[in-house]
Amino acid sequence: MRKPRLLQWCTLSVLWMSVVILMAIGLAIQTLGITEKKRMTSDQREQSRGLTMNPRSEEVHPRKSCQPKTHVMFLKTHKTASSTILNILYRFGEARNLMFALPNSYQFGYPFLFSTRKIKYYSPTKLQEYHIICNHMRFFRPQVEKVMAKGTMYFSILRNPVTLAESSFTYYKGTSSAFKKVESLEQFLSDPWRYYSARERGNQYARNLMWFDFGFDPNANDTADYVELVLKEIGATFHLILLSEYFDESMILLKDALCWEFDDVVSFKLNFRSNVTVRQLSEDATRRVKAWNALDWKLYLHFNRTFWQKVEDYGLQRMRSDVLILREKRRRLMDLCLQGSRPVDASQIEDKNIKPFQYGRAQIMGYNLNPNLENSTREKCLRMIMPELQYKDLLDAKLFPLTPTVKSLQTPRKHF
Repeated sequence: MRKPRLLQWCTLSVLWMSVVILMAIGLAIQTLGITEKKRMTSDQREQSRGLTMNPRSEEVHPRKSCQPKTHVMFLKTHKTASSTILNILYRFGEARNLMFALPNSYQFGYPFLFSTRKIKYYSPTKLQEYHIICNHMRFFRPQVEKVMAKGTMYFSILRNPVTLAESSFTYYKGTSSAFKKVESLEQFLSDPWRYYSARERGNQYARNLMWFDFGFDPNANDTADYVELVLKEIGATFHLILLSEYFDESMILLKDALCWEFDDVVSFKLNFRSNVTVRQLSEDATRRVKAWNALDWKLYLHFNRTFWQKVEDYGLQRMRSDVLILREKRRRLMDLCLQGSRPVDASQIEDKNIKPFQYGRAQIMGYNLNPNLENSTREKCLRMIMPELQYKDLLDAKLFPLTPTVKSLQTPRKHF
């Protein structure tokens, strides 16, 4: 019996609608799959370029694809916040059981040029891998390269020669024969050749101190050709030159160059003076400092430019964001580790074993640990506030357990 036409039409309509719906569903699934595939391909492409989105700054940041560097040479210049960097390197190396090239005492024969003979237990006939060398030296590249592996990261830090001169005078008043002859830095600057002689003891602290630490003649004529030659040599040797006035930005650049983490470069300020002993120089004294330390001034100006170029290459917004992260980590650690969350005068330090070495007219500040810390946290916090002499003795004891350790606080051998 044949179905009525109306019923036949309804049946066909239902079938066609079913087919259309099924086709639409299939097309939708296919479209979603293609879209998802495209999205994944886009993500993979971004990953292959090493890019990831920072939700805080909404910038595209390079994703870390490097391995943390463990071979490091730090030229520790004088009065430039270098003791704080030394503490960072000590903590990084100790936590990873890296091998330090340590001096026999506290410096590598300074003020003489560096020699491998000044490394504790170094032997040219014995194969020894050193990961980190970072104590005070007068840099001499041929000797340093004898002990540090190829691919070692070389870096140092500079400070504005004006504030450096004021700090150096305060600290080395009793060490530099030139400074001993005057009552004030202004008196010395009024006629420096009257008091200064390159042959007399300790006078490397009185003129072009950073130039001297890099291994060059602090009394050379500052001709354009000579200065350019030295700056090129330093730039070819050192991968990174930091600035103490921009310490946090410096730590971000260092972190990036070494492929380290924020926690590796967070620090407390060490070996710094009480504001009571810090003096602001007059405009006339500032002008005289720049003239007397012309080589240092040109050194600083040159690497100031290269520093900010590296900051621009890193990304200004990215730098601002990362500096905030670093400062927040420091603030939290100070609240956790320190009694009162702040530094104190050396006379107020309760544990005399962590009292910083006092030298010259400077009043070096220190810290008291929070007394309520658990053992593991206390050890971490203790390392962060440990002065460099005591920390060097600790590393000596760990690396060379069968040898006697010099008592750092009994003899004033170390000049920061």
